[in-house]
Amino acid sequence: MRIRLHRLAALIASPTCLLFSAYCQQKAVPADKSEHSGIVFQEVSPKTSSITWIHDNAQSDQRYYPESIGPGCAFLDYDNDGWMDIFIVNSGPSDFFTPQKPLRNALYHNNHDGTFTDVAEQAGIGDTKSFGMGVAVGDYDGDGWPDIYITAYGRNTLYHNNGNGTFTDVTEKSGTGLSGWFMSAVWFDYDNDGKLDLFAVNHVTYDKSIGCGSSQTGRRYYCMPRVYKPAQSHLLHNNGDGTFTDVSRESGIASVLGKSFGVVATDIDNDGRMDLFVSNDTVPDFLFHNLGNGKFKEIGLEAGVAYSDTGKARSGMGVDSADFDGDGWQDLFVANIDVELFSLYHNEHNLTFIDTPGEIAKDTRNLSGWGLKFFDYDDDGDPDLILSNGYPDDMTGLVSPLTTYREPLLMYENRGGVLHNVSRESGPVFEKKFLARGLAVGDFDNDGYLDVLVCSNGEAPVLLHNEGVHKNHWVGVQLVATASNPDSIGAILTWSAGGAKKRRLKTGGGSFLSAHDPREILGMGNATRMDSIEVRWPSGKIDRVENPPVDTYIRIVEGKGMAPPAGHP
Repeated sequence: MRIRLHRLAALIASPTCLLFSAYCQQKAVPADKSEHSGIVFQEVSPKTSSITWIHDNAQSDQRYYPESIGPGCAFLDYDNDGWMDIFIVNSGPSDFFTPQKPLRNALYHNNHDGTFTDVAEQAGIGDTKSFGMGVAVGDYDGDGWPDIYITAYGRNTLYHNNGNGTFTDVTEKSGTGLSGWFMSAVWFDYDNDGKLDLFAVNHVTYDKSIGCGSSQTGRRYYCMPRVYKPAQSHLLHNNGDGTFTDVSRESGIASVLGKSFGVVATDIDNDGRMDLFVSNDTVPDFLFHNLGNGKFKEIGLEAGVAYSDTGKARSGMGVDSADFDGDGWQDLFVANIDVELFSLYHNEHNLTFIDTPGEIAKDTRNLSGWGLKFFDYDDDGDPDLILSNGYPDDMTGLVSPLTTYREPLLMYENRGGVLHNVSRESGPVFEKKFLARGLAVGDFDNDGYLDVLVCSNGEAPVLLHNEGVHKNHWVGVQLVATASNPDSIGAILTWSAGGAKKRRLKTGGGSFLSAHDPREILGMGNATRMDSIEVRWPSGKIDRVENPPVDTYIRIVEGKGMAPPAGHP
């Protein structure tokens, strides 16, 4: 009943939207500028950043479906110098594409001055061995250095970080070389044994001989996933010796086949076990509830997240999870293709969710969403939301006058648990349109305000610098586990400042094909002193730091408390 009343109220408030969705999107009333946080994102030019890499999507007249999907990207500190570097995935050789010249992934080393240097070749991670899609970053062997897993149409690849600026391909040795068409992946510890396991979503069983087109125009276009057979995603258990075992069947993951795109690891029932929310295209979305003892149960239907409120399966792409209203329970978000509306699922505290998208539904009616992320863009302690969009087929203008191939970014500010569209006040870049796919957030200049990297299909990436008024204060935290999993996925951070108490779960994955800055920035608003930070580790241990330094990064070591950040000035 709640969802029906919510939707009814929205339609009564704006009945014109029923007939003229394009009008509603153009005329959406922006947030009052007097309430806006003053955060503006400035597009960093390639001349300034030295990021000159361009994605090759291999677009052909045959319109092979994988051409339309990548790339993914990541913020990571591969050399542990305290500064976020950038990794971006390129396409590569496949059964439908032979590059005229070798294609390269990009690994941009952060030079600490706002510029980057591509070191992928000397790092040994530049070669594209398959038609690359996404990236997941995690320290799978617990040696303190982040490793890189690349998903692909073809075969996935695991690169071990050697700790000296180079990587080694350990795919064969580790048993992680999944073959098929894999999209997003996430490192997380599903059995709480202190080691990072790996979950990778499989999209469809792709058959290049199946094509789609118009008999009227004689032109081909990219097929919808419904013409292909579904596929099985995979859960790989970390054996602790550098190898992994596929436990998809015994865990219950293999019990359902999907056409999966995105994944986020989160804890939907506060039981200390990480669950998985998976978006699917043209089939129901999945919610894998972690039952313990290595078992998962898919509960998407009973939880209310499998279908739209009209009972239809949608085309889900990007996903994320956060407690957007501060009630202590993790909510879910999924972006869909145009007309289907994006969903913000409120957690009802009983393994069920209600779709409460608010103004996001109206704003995204004619958009197709991919990379997205809940993040505290203004350091007030509440999760805001950025959405990147782009239609998957350049033929869309021939079919629908209400959609465009290139689409705008959207920025939503969290005000008391309600997300308001502040795109018009967030910088000129929000007036542009993109072919966005992957999106990652990270503080590349260590100023305490999270920046954004948007990666577009067949084009150059866009680096957005967060240039807020910096009126709010913050504490950046690097979590260093000793008994819990090395990335501290599942840790709960609680902090108090200025009479306000905030709480955040460290989730895994989220967005689309991408990975984010592993540090947590704890926003304080206009408070000048943080009273305390408490970390409840996945192991059950609790560390508490009193009166930490403000407007800087610190480390909190499991069982030991605060320490200076490694490699940080």
